[in-house]
Parts: sequence; structure tokens; C-alpha cells
Amino acid sequence: MTKTVLITGSSTGIGYYCAKALVERGYKVVASCRKQADVERLQQQGIHSVVIDLADEASIENGYCQALEILGHIDVLFNNGAYGQPGAVEDLPTDALRKQFETNLFGWHHLTCLAIKHMRERGHGRIIQNSSVLGLVTLPYRGAYNASKFALEGLTDTLRQELSDTKIQVSLIEPGPIESKFRDNALAAFFSANIDAENSPHHENYLKQQARLEVKGKAQPFTLGPQAVYKKLLHAIEAKRAKPRYYVTFPTYLFGYLKRILSTRLMDSILTKSR
Repeated sequence: MTKTVLITGSSTGIGYYCAKALVERGYKVVASCRKQADVERLQQQGIHSVVIDLADEASIENGYCQALEILGHIDVLFNNGAYGQPGAVEDLPTDALRKQFETNLFGWHHLTCLAIKHMRERGHGRIIQNSSVLGLVTLPYRGAYNASKFALEGLTDTLRQELSDTKIQVSLIEPGPIESKFRDNALAAFFSANIDAENSPHHENYLKQQARLEVKGKAQPFTLGPQAVYKKLLHAIEAKRAKPRYYVTFPTYLFGYLKRILSTRLMDSILTKSR
């Protein structure tokens, strides 16, 4: 029987690449996007697509129902849609933090709960969450994103424990730098109305962040293409026993190791210099 997969955040980057690759492998896929124009573009490419705005529960429920109608059943949910709200913690309006969590955590939770109910009825399924190295360690000026991914990791670990007596497997994928439009979206969020960069005590560092985000191509060492995530996603889908965690890129392996052996003060020193 052909496996079915619902992917969120599929307009570009990781979600788009994985949707195309899974279709080519023979999977039946619904790739969701936030904007109708992107849905239509994917449909023109022969990829089933629906609108899911993760910051809107009605959109999540409507998109999920459409996906279920297209697929017939859902074997795999790959939660991927997210964005990064940069800014120093002291400069973040609470509403900006709230919006970050709405898309990166609460929307995922709502969709996941819908999928779990369906998977329980069918007796099996897989939930795969695309987290980040910033769910393992923190970096300055990524506080909102760090917080959302740390929360996602805690919620996902708990979910995995609670579903341990079922045939629903839960996995986290934790990429470091991956080629995508994530930096472009972060740049737009950085200099939106959310952050008063001009009057911030962090103004000079914001300019450095702006320069980093404006670099085209591989702005960071060890950046990999989205195929690196796809490789781990495929294992999480097809392995008889999926791993709880999948590291992607050298920085994730490195920081995951250093976090286990170094003191908090030393890790702070290293990570602060990495900004």
C-alpha cells in the first residue's frame, strides 16, 4: 500500500524539496503552504497542495480535512512550517513572541493532535517534527526562535513517551544551517515593526546580524542542502523503528556533544562568539 504524507511549510526550502522527493519515490503527498499562490504553483507541478496557515486554527482544521480527503488516510505527518523572529530578548515585544509560538508551536500542536486521533483509529502512524540545532543550544538574538524550538522539543519528547504503548512513532529532526529562504524571512522579521533596532542598545550587533542575513548563498560554514534533511526524514518514515532524534549538519553533532561535556559558562562563551 502506498504511504501517505502530509507536510507543512512546503512553499520553499526543506518542505518543498521533501515533498517533491517523496512524490518521485512513489509516496502520495499533500504539501501545505500558507499562501494560495504557492498552493497553485505546487499543484501546477503535479504536487497535491492545500492552504494551512499555522497561526490560524480554522485554517489548520480546514487544510487538514482537505488533505485527508485527498489522501484517504494519513500515515505520516511531517511538521516543518516555521519562521524565525530575530531580536534581543529585551527588545522583543510580548506579542512578537506570542506570534512566534503561534506558528512554531501552537499550530503544530493543533495539527498533531488532529493527526494522532486519526492515527489512533488506524492503529499506526508517524509524527516527525523538524526542529533545529537551536532546540539544543541557544544563540544570541534568536531568543524567540530558541524558545519555540526548546518548547517543541520538550512537548515532542513528552508525546513520544505518552505514545510509547501505541504504534505511533514520534521523531525529531534537528538541522543546523540548511540552504533555504529562512534567512530572507528572518531579515524581513528583524526589521519589521516588531524590533526598534535604531534605538536599541544592541544596535551595533543588529547591523552585524543584518549583514549576515543579507549574504546570498551559504552564509555559514557547514551549510548543507535540503537533501540532507530528506535523508533523515526518509529513515524516520521507512525504518521499522524510527530514531527519536536525527542530527543534521556538523554544527548539530558538535554542539550536541559539547553540551554534554562542557560547563554552562564555557558553552555560553563559545555560543556568544558564534553569533
